[in-house]
Parts: sequence; structure tokens; C-alpha cells
Amino acid sequence: MSIPYRIEPIRADFLTRARMHGLDDQQQPVEYHQAQGGEPCRDVLRRARPGEALILASYSPFSLPGPYHEFGPVFILRDASPVTVNTQALPLAPVADYFKDTLVLRAYTASERIADGFVATAADAEACLQGLWERDEVAFVLARFAGYGCFGCCLRRAS
Repeated sequence: MSIPYRIEPIRADFLTRARMHGLDDQQQPVEYHQAQGGEPCRDVLRRARPGEALILASYSPFSLPGPYHEFGPVFILRDASPVTVNTQALPLAPVADYFKDTLVLRAYTASERIADGFVATAADAEACLQGLWERDEVAFVLARFAGYGCFGCCLRRAS
């Protein structure tokens, strides 16, 4: 059975602007950090390793203006990684520690209006997603970290 979604990578223009020009989605200077270990890196969908060079910047996964167009902090690796990100599966526990045991799933329409939201465990996230994809109005889902509410990754309906 194929999954009804794909993980959409963080936007390439954002990564280039942050890494090459030191600016985020709000045209603010990015911050440079050395990882303590455990920071969620949105470009590689894994936790940072101690000592890795990171960028902290403001990011928006939205493209349309409106009340849901929000910005939030994200960590990315300072330098691009040669590792290919798996876009076919959420990085969930126990296989991956990216989201840990709990995450938030927020569903949006094509016009970027919120349609629904759930707090899910790693064990029930796929079942929650399946229910969302059964709704025609759901175009994409943002997976967020439960504790801070920050953007984790974007899931788009498979075409």
C-alpha cells in the first residue's frame, strides 16, 4: 500500500537565503549556533548532533496572505547535507527521534485555511493522517512539535 502523502522539503529559496545571505523569511538576520545536541533540524528531519553548526531562523511554510500565514523559529544545518531525506515516511519514534513521542497535526485547505487539528502519539499519527487524507478539502498537513508548537515538516497529498 502506498502512502497518500509525501513530505515536502523545506523551501530551497529559504535554505539558500539563510545559508548564503544570512536572512530569514522575515528578512531578519539569522542566528548562528553550535548544537548542544537534540535541536530539531528541519532540513534533514533529524535531531542535531553535539557540535554541529546550526542556523536558527524564522520560517513560514505558507505562501498565501491571510490570518494563518505565520512565521516560526526553525533550526537548519549551517551547511547543506549530502544525505537524502526520506520523503515517504514521518520520522517518528521508535525508528527516529525527530518528533519524539507526541506531535501535532494541523490540516489545511488549498487556500491555506485550517481544516482540523490533532495531538497525536507516534503510534497513532498515521491513523490520524489517514483520516485527514480521506477529507477532500485537506490539501496539506503541518506536523508540529507538541511542546513548543513549532513547525516540524509539511505533508502534501500525493498526486
